[in-house]
Parts: sequence; structure tokens; C-alpha cells
Amino acid sequence: MTPLDLEHIRAEFPERPIDYYPSLDSTMHAAPGRPPGSVVVAGEQTAGQGRHGHSWHSEAGAGLYCSLVLEPAPVLTLALGLATQSAILDSTGITCDLRWPNDVMLGGKKLAGILVQLVDGRAIAGIGINLNQTEFGEELAGLATSLRMSTGQEACPTRILIALLRAVDNFITEDRDSILRLFAHGSSYAVGRRVTVDQPGGAITGTTAGLDPSGFLIVRKDDGTDTLILAGGVRAAGS
Repeated sequence: MTPLDLEHIRAEFPERPIDYYPSLDSTMHAAPGRPPGSVVVAGEQTAGQGRHGHSWHSEAGAGLYCSLVLEPAPVLTLALGLATQSAILDSTGITCDLRWPNDVMLGGKKLAGILVQLVDGRAIAGIGINLNQTEFGEELAGLATSLRMSTGQEACPTRILIALLRAVDNFITEDRDSILRLFAHGSSYAVGRRVTVDQPGGAITGTTAGLDPSGFLIVRKDDGTDTLILAGGVRAAGS
């Protein structure tokens, strides 16, 4: 994969601290304690983090793995999903879907993921995008994809990271109502989608009925009752 052009990236964002490491256990571990606006990027992660303690596949030189230090804000995860979707469109021309709350999907498979953790009053936002993987292990083969697998073309990490940082700066300034409206517009999962959701008491199936004012997903079960989904585990029904 074409290496990151750090000089170009830093020139685009002269006020923003951007640190690159060839290998890290996780950018989520390296970012806390840095000033707001800081970015930590890794060439690979040996213990990449996903939501609910899951790992994030972080093959060396094949993806974009970064964490940003941000001020906490309502519906920040949704805003970052929109930013990632926008950055991919702006840099590659590819339109992706958003699966509530934090997955960027392409062709029904996961292309990118977002993880937000609050640490010492700051929001540490991890974003992982599959760029140039040509295959995934058996456990991910039916679930994950990359830009290269979708297009057959090598994706440029420099162009995508610049677009991502610009998009994040834009979307985190939007108010909550705008983010909710934009997410509902940009996600096929937000309204009218048959889904199955893993819940502590067991999986439920129903049709999505939009987002509540806090950004949680409303799922209308077949008996007509609504369930508010507070965390992930949403998937297309039957998948």
C-alpha cells in the first residue's frame, strides 16, 4: 500500500498535532492525554479495539487506523459515521451506507468502524477504515470488505485521511438535530429496515422506526410495540 505522506497531511493541518507510529497495540491507548485536535495514526495495530470488547482487524499497511482527541458532544458517534461516509465519498466517489450506530457499510459488508470512549473529560474517537485488504480470515470473510476489494483499485491513505479530518471538523460543528436528520437520510438502517438486534434478554426482530432525540434507534416489533435500542448489535434480518 502507498505509505502515508505525513508531510503533506501536516501541511494541510498545520495547527493539529499528528503523530504516526509504524505499529501500536491500539491508537485508542496512545491518544488519551493529548490536547484536543490531536491525531494518532498507526501503520498496524496489534490489539485494535472495536465496540463491546471486540477486536478490530488491523493488518499492517492495509487500512487506515487512527484516533482523534475531541471535545465530548451529543450524538458524536453518529456525527463521526457521517464524517467517515462523507470522506470516502469525497476521496473515492464511493457511496457507503451507515449501520446504526457506528458501522460504515459497503455492499452489505463492514468497511469501517467507529469507537468513542470518554477519557479524562475528552472524547477519544477511534476510526478504522479497510483500504487495501485483498482478503479476510474465515471469521470475517462474509462480514468485512475493503475499498480495494470493492473497486479493484488501490486506495490512497493520504487522500482519505485528509478528507476524513476535514469531514470530522465539519460534522462535529453541526447541532444534534442536524446530525439526527443527516444520519436518518444517509442510513438505510434508520427507518423501514427489517433488522434483528441482539439484546441482553435475547434477539429481537422488527422494523426500524427512526431515531429518538438522543440518537438511539427505535425498533418496532411485529406486535406493534417499540423498543429503544441503546447499543449496537443491529444486523439486517436474515443475515
